[in-house]
Amino acid sequence: LCERSKTQIEIISLEDYYLKQVDFKSNLLEQSKDIKFYPEMHRQILLNWINSIAIDWPISRRRFYGTEIPIWYCTKCRKPNLPEPGKYYRPWDETPPFDKCKSCNNNKFEGEKKIFDTWMDSSITPLYITKFYKNKEIFNKIYPVSIRPQGKDIVRTWLYYTLLRCLYLTNQIPWHSAWIMGYGVDEKGEKMSKSKGNVIDPLPIIKKYGADAFRFWSASETNVGYDFRCSELKIQSAQKFLSKLWNIGRFISNFEIIDENNKPQELKATDKWILSELASMTKKCLEGYEELNFFIPANALREFTWNIFAAHYIEMIKSRAYNNESKEERNSALYTIHKCFRTILLLLEPISPFITYELWKKIYEDGEIVSGQKKIPVVEKEYDVLVSSTHYIIKFNSEIWNKKKETLSSVTNKPLSLKDPIKTQIPSELELFKNDLIMMHNIIVE
Repeated sequence: LCERSKTQIEIISLEDYYLKQVDFKSNLLEQSKDIKFYPEMHRQILLNWINSIAIDWPISRRRFYGTEIPIWYCTKCRKPNLPEPGKYYRPWDETPPFDKCKSCNNNKFEGEKKIFDTWMDSSITPLYITKFYKNKEIFNKIYPVSIRPQGKDIVRTWLYYTLLRCLYLTNQIPWHSAWIMGYGVDEKGEKMSKSKGNVIDPLPIIKKYGADAFRFWSASETNVGYDFRCSELKIQSAQKFLSKLWNIGRFISNFEIIDENNKPQELKATDKWILSELASMTKKCLEGYEELNFFIPANALREFTWNIFAAHYIEMIKSRAYNNESKEERNSALYTIHKCFRTILLLLEPISPFITYELWKKIYEDGEIVSGQKKIPVVEKEYDVLVSSTHYIIKFNSEIWNKKKETLSSVTNKPLSLKDPIKTQIPSELELFKNDLIMMHNIIVE
């Protein structure tokens, strides 16, 4: 039955053109070892397909639209006659570019009416972009190409036929790497199709939430190679994160830039702590990018930016940032906050390029984030020991916030605001951060 119309299909045996592939199976399996797959598990799709091949590839089709097969048949001896390469022909509608049959000298021909299988065109994309047969110097310089990004559903077609054709023509693999993504499914996890009526049009979503939010959602939704569910609520959540990033940028833009050229000689403990977290986050992001797995940097950036940098660090250093009396302590905070934000923008730029460009331009003005000239800042590893403080900082801050919500003011008989003073002790594990915590929570030490 036809998948779409459910009409019964009758199989009829007809003559067609075939491209040999069965004889090349062992070579295809061997050459495919030189292609790195992202993720590695999807290599098996290709191997399973190659091992299952039992017939050669039928490359001709009986359809009205497609790439014509440039062959004219002699009406006398029925031998096929081919033109010189270089020009596109429609043999069923055009006079052949030769006068006589190469076999019998007959001057009457009949043009081929069949067309090529669609993958005959798609399978030579690496050759087309590297100017194969057109510019040998360029081709030798850039072929094989770096990567083939595609969906897992067409590994057995587009990826396989490209590998087959390019090995035929160049005796080389077409690309060094293959990046294979999963299916975009609906919120219930079902495959989208017009017949089911569950297809989600991305254009209205992008118009509503912006391209950056859509890109960040797609990067953060699942590990590379796995199916991902299309949920407007999650795209909305991605937009909220970018709004948070924008608001952080607005706050930071209030303070003068202190960079490596005028870095303070000694940083405060709170600043060293966040730099240790920044180093950990940066390492995760770069490892994720190295594996072409955008899920890792997207989620590492969101966790650090929203739940650590904004929620805890910025709140802890606000009093120092606004305090002009202690220049050394203030400069330590400003240097650190700018270093963190610069790094966040640089790491996020491949995923959400528009908002990162705008923030970089507004705050740092040089525009080099676009040109790719900016490198990820080096974060001092000497602060790594302070990463262990993160758990205690988050725990203590959360306890104080909750305690204020639960404590009624003796004046208003309402829960204390976050600015109201509160009596408590600073745990010994947080002694290094004592001054910043006291100022942050307006603590009266018991």
